Amino acid sequence: MPWCGQREDGEPWLPDWVMCRHDPRVIVMKFGGTSVGDARSIRQVVQIVREHGNRRPVVVVSAHAGVTDALLALAKTAESGEVDVGPIADRHRGILRDLGLSTDLLDALLGELADLARGLRLVGAASAKAIDLMASFGERCSARTVAAAMRHEGMAATAVDAFTAGLRTDSMFGRARPLPDDGRIAAFLATVEGVPVVTGFLGADEQGNITTLGRNGSDFSAALIGVAVAAEEIQIWKDVDGVRTADPRLVPGALPIRSMSFAEACELASFGSKVLHPAAMVPAMQRGIALRVRSTLDPRAVGTTIEAAVPASRPPVRAIAHRAGMALVTVTSSRLVSQHSFLARVFGELAAAQCDVGPVAVAAAAVTFAIETTLLADVLARLATLGEVQIEREQAVVGVVGDPQALASRGAADVLATLAAAGICVRCAGQGALASTVSFVVSASDLAKTVGWLHARFFPAGS
Repeated sequence: MPWCGQREDGEPWLPDWVMCRHDPRVIVMKFGGTSVGDARSIRQVVQIVREHGNRRPVVVVSAHAGVTDALLALAKTAESGEVDVGPIADRHRGILRDLGLSTDLLDALLGELADLARGLRLVGAASAKAIDLMASFGERCSARTVAAAMRHEGMAATAVDAFTAGLRTDSMFGRARPLPDDGRIAAFLATVEGVPVVTGFLGADEQGNITTLGRNGSDFSAALIGVAVAAEEIQIWKDVDGVRTADPRLVPGALPIRSMSFAEACELASFGSKVLHPAAMVPAMQRGIALRVRSTLDPRAVGTTIEAAVPASRPPVRAIAHRAGMALVTVTSSRLVSQHSFLARVFGELAAAQCDVGPVAVAAAAVTFAIETTLLADVLARLATLGEVQIEREQAVVGVVGDPQALASRGAADVLATLAAAGICVRCAGQGALASTVSFVVSASDLAKTVGWLHARFFPAGS
């Protein structure tokens, strides 16, 4: 029987929905890499899921913290003949041992991983398809470990690969896009014994090749599965207690935001807030399913609820987000061409590189934009054919997100005046197309000072 198990006293553990078939409730609970990073964290996850057992939980998990990076590094080094899956295997077996589980639970998967690594060494190159396959082992191992931990604690649970459950995508390896679901995901999950523990981040194309949804794509997976099963709520469990008015690492006094609209959350995500993946909001927003950010470190905390309705009472500025690790790129046309032709070619090259940029400033024969430093190598090779390219590294993007009407009246003026008073130089400053964000670029060395001054201006005395 799906979603059932056994209590610690040996009695059957049956969620309320089993006894009341007319209750359609179901929730999706996504746990990120740090939330399943070690045995202690996984035990906490098991307890949290148990406490939500009467809401028919479907669990989505990321790889253990750091494992995806290790797998991608392995794919890169395997091309040069260096293959050592030992540290990755040891990490997983160590977690199994600390959980009191059999350390050979993942031997089949880890053997496949070793075979793949050896194959890449022989071929001498890793295709995008092979890299996605390599990256998939993190979530596949994590899901099996978490499901086994649940069973060890008396809860029926089954690890489910998302691609087996029917999460289909196109063949854009590394950043695959989901294809429409025809009910196959919900139909498959309905047959699963106990709590489904589904791999985040992964899908498969129509030829059966494993794909990934892009870094941090487990949030996206949770939203897609939540829509597929018509979830009452999609919970994103992290090591923070929800969305705050700024990054607490820069502003220790940042305030919790208890409720916000999808539009506000999307703006925050696009300007660097790492609490939610930008793509995760779209499926939930389209179906009107509330997202709720919760903390595994403090499960009793209220967290942040994100839904379609705009909070009845909200301050003019909701939060200040930032993106570090940015560069400022200026492309100047090398010949007399019309502005629209020049801009079309610049953004055409950016689109071909699947590169998001912003904010953007345009002149008659030049365009300046901020871009992640990690994307520079590919982009610069493309842009060099269009004109002179200048780069300013060690930059950061800051976005002040708030009420469009309030920001439209004097939001940009307040932001710039605050920064001028602090002696901070800004670049590419402007108001977003929807008037809900004032964004700009500052030197990375000024980032903490910038966010601190703006937070003090718009949230005085912790108000």
